[in-house]
Amino acid sequence: MTTPTNAYAEAGVDIHAGDRAVELMKEWIEKARRPEMVGGIGGFAGLFDASFLKAYQRPLLATSADGVGTKVAIAQAMDKHDTIGFDLVGMLVDDLVVCGAEPLFLTDYIATGKVVPERIAAIVKGIAEACVEAGCALVGGETAEHPGLLSPDEYDVAGSTTGVVEAEALLGAERVTAGDVVIAMAASGLHSNGYSLVRHVLLPAYSLDQRVDELDRTLGEELLVPTKIYAKACLALARGTRTHAMSHVTGGGLAANLERVLPDTVSVRIDRASWTPAPIFDLVRRTGDIAQADLEMTLNCGVGMVALTAPDDVDAALALLAEHGVDAWVAGEVDATPGGRVELVGQHPGW
Repeated sequence: MTTPTNAYAEAGVDIHAGDRAVELMKEWIEKARRPEMVGGIGGFAGLFDASFLKAYQRPLLATSADGVGTKVAIAQAMDKHDTIGFDLVGMLVDDLVVCGAEPLFLTDYIATGKVVPERIAAIVKGIAEACVEAGCALVGGETAEHPGLLSPDEYDVAGSTTGVVEAEALLGAERVTAGDVVIAMAASGLHSNGYSLVRHVLLPAYSLDQRVDELDRTLGEELLVPTKIYAKACLALARGTRTHAMSHVTGGGLAANLERVLPDTVSVRIDRASWTPAPIFDLVRRTGDIAQADLEMTLNCGVGMVALTAPDDVDAALALLAEHGVDAWVAGEVDATPGGRVELVGQHPGW
């Protein structure tokens, strides 16, 4: 009698490894629960009890989908996979909170050339820990093995999230008025944007395990600094101050992202002299001889989130952000110049 073989495994897909990965990640997913989460993982869909929405007058659901980009190449080269989840969650939930929405739940998608259970579990560990920090539940996800499309050590991560905001509390351009103050919130580093440029500029000049004095650590350690998650701090601003709009500074840089939440009746001036970007930004600029305008259109340059707040509430807003561990400062002002444009003036100290 012929001994049966696993044809799928011979094709490069190991179902048993996938099952082992699920077992390893259960511990972390359990930590990222909210009371509304129904059941556990393993079903075809994640379940979330939406009956609490009855307390809203007019609940608006907000949704966001995103990935981590080429930062995963750094995680793979460093063989460190438990922080990239913070980058994924940060890119997702902080796109929701800018309109005042509370993130409720998140699902992830991991595609890899070969399922290594411990590596998948490490990725999910980071996602789950970041969900706890953001206050949302990790209700499920998918791990897909793609041999022949990705090499055994390659993977990519993406996800989607859903949140809710009361219609009357929705933040956005229609609330912004001349006189509002620009509050900048410090980035933890590069976050998860512009890594194609960063890798192109820095990797020919430095190795990932090379210590860079001005960074006070290796280049690889710097490039893997997790994205700052602002969700709880920004929700506190939305609920406790007259903050009229917020902008998550991701691909495109500070000016382009802030312009997305400006009406045509106003403009904004931001003073670069109000902050000093972390050394990594100047290292990219100098190493690649990159014009400042190009740098500012690609990287966050030290500002990960911006709030436009009524002037009388600025002190309260800064105090709230400090309570949530967010470094913040006044960086500019909204004026009555038509056009909905953002102008950066002055120069960063030391640049």
